[in-house]
Amino acid sequence: MNYIVFDLEWNQSPGGKKYSNSRLPFEIIEIGAVKLNEQRQKTDVFQRLVKPQVYNWIHDSIHEVIHVDYKDLEEGDPFPQVAREFLEWCGDDFAFFTWGNQDVMELQRNMKYYGMLFMLPGPVMYYDVQKLFGFQNGEVPQRRSLEYATDVLGIKKEDDFHRALADAVYTARVLEYLDMSVVRDYPSVDVYQNPQKKKEEIFLSYPDHDEYVSREFPNKEKIMRDREITSTKCPHCHLPAKRKLRWFQNNSRVYESLSFCQKHGWVKGKIRIRHTDEDGYYAVKTLKNIDEIKAEELRQKRESLRQKRQIKRQSEKHI
Repeated sequence: MNYIVFDLEWNQSPGGKKYSNSRLPFEIIEIGAVKLNEQRQKTDVFQRLVKPQVYNWIHDSIHEVIHVDYKDLEEGDPFPQVAREFLEWCGDDFAFFTWGNQDVMELQRNMKYYGMLFMLPGPVMYYDVQKLFGFQNGEVPQRRSLEYATDVLGIKKEDDFHRALADAVYTARVLEYLDMSVVRDYPSVDVYQNPQKKKEEIFLSYPDHDEYVSREFPNKEKIMRDREITSTKCPHCHLPAKRKLRWFQNNSRVYESLSFCQKHGWVKGKIRIRHTDEDGYYAVKTLKNIDEIKAEELRQKRESLRQKRQIKRQSEKHI
C-alpha cells in the first residue's frame, strides 16, 4: 500500500463572501504530495499548480500566506487534468494522510464541481496526522500547527511553510516519528460523501470511544426518531447502556445524553446533525465512557439549559 501524504492550497473570492461561488467557495490552486511505502520511506513526489477557472484574482490574505502570483497560476493546468493525474499517481492501493481535516473534503468538493467525484468514491477514509500528533503528545483536543510539530520533533526547516509540496514533506516527516499502533487505532472518515442508505452507515470503534454516521434524512426531526441513532451502547462491551438522561438539545444541531453500563460505568452520548449540500441531514453520534465528575457536569448542564428555557417561556408569556 502507498501512503499518500498530500496538501492543498486554495483560493477564495477576492471580492469577499458576497461574490463567492456557493458550489466552490475554495478553489484549489496547488496540489503537493509525497508517496511513502509501508516503511514510511519516500518513493516519489507530486506537485502541480492549478489554473483558476472560478476566481480571477488571488484573495489578499491567501497571497500573503502562500506567495504565489496569479500569473504563475495561469501557467498551471486545469483542475480536472491535475486531479486525474494526481489520482493516477496515487496508485491502485493507497491511504491518504493529511495535516488536519479540511484537505480531503476540499479535494472532493472541487472534484464534484467538475463532475469527477465518481473517481474518488466516499465516504473517504484517511489519517489526520495533526490529530495523531496530538494523541501521541497528549494534547488532544488541542490542534497544533505543522510548524509547531516540526519544532517539537526537531525537524530541519528547509523550505517555507504554506506551499503544498513543502507542507506535504513536513507532514511526512512528522508521520515518521509517530507510533504506527496509534496511527492504526485512529483512522478518520470524511463524510462529505455521506451515507445514503442504511447499509452504507458507518460504525467505527476507537480505543476511547465509538462513532456512528447515519444515512441521510429529509429533516432533523426524523433523525431524532430513529432508534439506531438514539440508541446508547457502551463503547467497551457494546451492550445497551441504560439511559439516565434523555437526549437533550444543546443547540440547534447538537444533542447530548447520559447512560450507565453496569460493567463499565457512565456513557456520554453526543449527536451532531450535519446539513448536506443537497439540503439533506445526517447524524454523527459519538459514545464515550466518562467518570462521575463528568457525568455530574452533564447533569448540571442539562438542568441549566432547562432553567434557561423555562425562563424564556415565562418571559414570552408576558409579552
